[in-house]
Amino acid sequence: MNAGESHVCRRRREREHGGRRRPNLIETGERVRVLVRDAAKAESWARQGAEVAVADLADGSALTAALSGARGAYLLNPPGYAAEDPFADAAAVADAIAQAATAARLPKLVVLSSVGADRPSGTGMIATLRILEQRLAEIGLPVAFIRAAYFMENWAEVAGVAAAEGVLPSFLAPLDRAIPMVATADIGRAAAEVLREDWAGQRTIALQGPATYSPDDVAAAFARALGKPVQAVAVPEAGWAEALSHGGLSARSIAGFTEMMRGLNSGHIDFGSDPAVEPRRGREPIDTVVAALVKAVA
Repeated sequence: MNAGESHVCRRRREREHGGRRRPNLIETGERVRVLVRDAAKAESWARQGAEVAVADLADGSALTAALSGARGAYLLNPPGYAAEDPFADAAAVADAIAQAATAARLPKLVVLSSVGADRPSGTGMIATLRILEQRLAEIGLPVAFIRAAYFMENWAEVAGVAAAEGVLPSFLAPLDRAIPMVATADIGRAAAEVLREDWAGQRTIALQGPATYSPDDVAAAFARALGKPVQAVAVPEAGWAEALSHGGLSARSIAGFTEMMRGLNSGHIDFGSDPAVEPRRGREPIDTVVAALVKAVA
């Protein structure tokens, strides 16, 4: 790395799994600038040796300043589940990122997207990431979209129920149908790898874990971590809206989430719909992630 250059990473939080801490860009000797929205989160990153920039992704001028001088950036668009119109919010953020990356003359950009982002309809909230992909594909800069599978960490929302009641509520169904899932640690690792690779033009990477998993498989992982039986139970679609309303989602987000889950359950949302993507697999199994989730609620 040149003295005045750094990578920029936009991350929710650093995670550890099973007591094994994963090397990151800082530990491998790269100069890293971390972009956060909340200044309170800056201190922990600074202690690790990162330069910290505070900016909202929708603030084009602040984002331009944060990206300036970087050799590459990894960005994600945090879902605005509480927004009245999350799709309009996604479009505004996509515009700000596109304008900032262009103004900063960013050499390369790695962006977190999702399985199903190639589909023009029937994907619900994933459409917010399709908006981001399409906008950034227009700017003429090297950009890599990491289309991640279903997050293993999504099961954190019901980890407490599994621990207390021995039941794993699931919106995914049928319960024995396995789908691609991926750990957030593997997403971060893949983003770091792609940032350090030499490439040009546009890339789309389909990222999943080392195996596919069904809700029954996830329940079995919880049973192993808890040392007691855990049974997966399908939540009827009629109960989805009520369950989601407790999480602070807006009406449009609830509708988007419902459509997304229908797409996953029907197979409409699947990596097979876009054969042009680069397949890549992570290495974190579901047991490792579930063990960390159980530890967090213990």
